[in-house]
Amino acid sequence: MTPDPEPPSAARSRDVIPLSEATRTWFAISLQTFGGPAGQISVMQHHLVEEKRWIGQRRFNHALSYCMLLPGPEAQQLAIYTGWLLNGTRGGLIAGGLFVLPGLLSLLVLSAVYVAYGSTAFVTAVFAGLAPAVIAIVVQAVYRVGKRSLTHPALVGLAVAAFAALTLLRTPFPIVILAAGAFGWLAGRRFPGLLRLPPEDLSDGPAPLIGDDALHHERPSRRRSVLILAVGLAIWAAPVVVVALAVSSTTVFVDQALFFSGAAVVTFGGAYSVLSYVAQQAVHVYGWLTAGEMVSGLALAETTPGPLIMVVQFVAFLGAYSDPGALDPWFAAVLASLLVCWVTFVPCFLFVLLGAPYVERLRHNTHLAAALTGVTAAVVGVIANLAAFFALHTLFDETRHVSAGILQLDVPVLGSADPVAFVITAVALVLMLGRGWSPLRTLGLCALLGIASALPQLL
Repeated sequence: MTPDPEPPSAARSRDVIPLSEATRTWFAISLQTFGGPAGQISVMQHHLVEEKRWIGQRRFNHALSYCMLLPGPEAQQLAIYTGWLLNGTRGGLIAGGLFVLPGLLSLLVLSAVYVAYGSTAFVTAVFAGLAPAVIAIVVQAVYRVGKRSLTHPALVGLAVAAFAALTLLRTPFPIVILAAGAFGWLAGRRFPGLLRLPPEDLSDGPAPLIGDDALHHERPSRRRSVLILAVGLAIWAAPVVVVALAVSSTTVFVDQALFFSGAAVVTFGGAYSVLSYVAQQAVHVYGWLTAGEMVSGLALAETTPGPLIMVVQFVAFLGAYSDPGALDPWFAAVLASLLVCWVTFVPCFLFVLLGAPYVERLRHNTHLAAALTGVTAAVVGVIANLAAFFALHTLFDETRHVSAGILQLDVPVLGSADPVAFVITAVALVLMLGRGWSPLRTLGLCALLGIASALPQLL
């Protein structure tokens, strides 16, 4: 009797599609991830749900909603989660790694160009146009998230409360997020209308390879969780420990690594929601860069593919370049940039791979959905706070601090208003909100407007 052929390995037999094909697709997706989380999620939806039919629409929506519950950039976590569904752990690692690689390399180069040539008249003119465009991009984010999330008066009140807590009371960002989650959980039990979701748009076509109701083969277990947690924490911390032991002439590397490691575990609701916290700490507490440079960094991050939170790489680059200790400033800047990217994005893999098997079996948990509703509503207020921060430091050259009891507020010096910035901001708002222009296209035009406004100085 002829023996049966050797069965394929468990890993290969559980690949929904060949890993090589998945890798090519994730690389193609990584080159198109412009426009912030909305654009990135749209690209994945087009490739994975509509074009290739690898995953069903409802399953894609469930994965996205649970990724939003996790700290970190939800678009990258959605890529990790979907990669895990398609090819297991190695698929998640490849999808998440490729998702950030083009943006990491692009912003590293742009950060070096900014440091080397940012003080020239031409580069200054370019950023004079880019910075106002950033205001329009963040305002559009407030509108889009608010339109989708604020479906109940109580949620509108929660968004306003989050904005006031951050802007007037200087409440720490993590407290705002935790309070919003608790509010959502409690309010969801009392007002079921808070959980009302829009009808799903199920496209026609062949059945997806991963059905809406099928569970992933990998089941949760204590052994698996302990292993992933131990390995993940070790990988997360190892580079920080090595750099801390090797470099004693400056504390900037350890300070940045610890700060952005902490930020990585409270980045609920996407990059926009945590950038106001990062901006305040990086500018006013640590002094790694100025408010104007922070706006410029965000403008650069908007022009590169990948998660917008990649702007932390720019912050680290400038901070280490100005305080390199005994190291060469350029080497210190690159080292800090890579180190901060590591501590920012490695936790995303840890959170998703650790929780994915549990999340698969909790997709219909109403308590988690209610907490997500509260967090998402508060994120609207958090993003509005970020818009106010950028507008204040872009439209006015000077600000002053006003305090009255527990109220703390930075207000503009009206005589320092920048007319050119006001005009370019108005143009960007009209183009994005009125004409539906993409962020990248708007940034390009605004950069040209900035150059045009400075022609007398350039000629």
